[in-house]
Amino acid sequence: MKLLVPGDLESGLVERIRAVDGVEVLQPETDDARAEAVPSVEIVFGGLSREEFRRAGSLRWIQAPAAGVDGVLTPELRASDVTLTSAKGFVGIHLAEHAMALLLALSRRVARAARTRTWDDKWPIRDSSIELYGERMGIVGLGGTGRELAVRAAAFGMEVIAVDPEPVEVPECVSECGPMDRFHDLLERSRVVAVCAPLTPETEGMFDGQAFSRMRADALLVNVTRGRIVDEEALLEALREGRIAGACLDVTPVEPLADDHPLWTMDNVVLTPHTAGASPARDGRAVDHLCDNLRRYLAGEPLVGLIDKEKGY
Repeated sequence: MKLLVPGDLESGLVERIRAVDGVEVLQPETDDARAEAVPSVEIVFGGLSREEFRRAGSLRWIQAPAAGVDGVLTPELRASDVTLTSAKGFVGIHLAEHAMALLLALSRRVARAARTRTWDDKWPIRDSSIELYGERMGIVGLGGTGRELAVRAAAFGMEVIAVDPEPVEVPECVSECGPMDRFHDLLERSRVVAVCAPLTPETEGMFDGQAFSRMRADALLVNVTRGRIVDEEALLEALREGRIAGACLDVTPVEPLADDHPLWTMDNVVLTPHTAGASPARDGRAVDHLCDNLRRYLAGEPLVGLIDKEKGY
């Protein structure tokens, strides 16, 4: 059984994969070698171009190393019988830590202090800082990232509620989790609203003008998953007109964000350039997940992180 892995995957991690009995690991070093290998591989760890996918006649399964598959799930893959799995549930730790970092930077005015760099701003910072303790966080999408964020928010003394389109596992720290028809109710009740959902046709642009009109004027929006879940013009309008109090963003509707984009300089926005997915432990976790799934595949057992290609998650 031939498995294609990325050419830049660290050698120690490649050896970890090779230790799985029954798997022949291919790691082409050149484009020509990769093109030659593609038709014979049964499994791909990573992604394929649309041209490579058309030539991959032996392909049975793709495992994406990221949680979201909106960049992998082409119409050809969706229509095929090729199985797709992802790292959903395995990237929640670092995404949740980054979400909390952004939230604290805004709520405790750390970002403001870093921007102004003057002791004269002491009292305005003190007067505008807020505590998370006793506030409510509403999480949209209670998957791996949402659950990890819920644990961290609860540790700060926040009440956590959530909505999700699926009957997901609900940790004890989440007081309630409802279906998506409770979305507007969650917006109305939450001081912090966290986007932890994948990008699908249903979620794209769901934070539109109507959604922002349902949020509290003192609410903070957090988004570390996919930028296009939020409508850019609606977000800018909500921030400028005070419909919400601020936004903590690692992702934006259009990326890369232009250097002169107003989000960079808004006092009520903390922004990082899509860096939440970084972690020194990420590649190791992804490879451990792959190895576990390889053993399951060889044993005819269900795979972990299986994507419903019609739903997109």
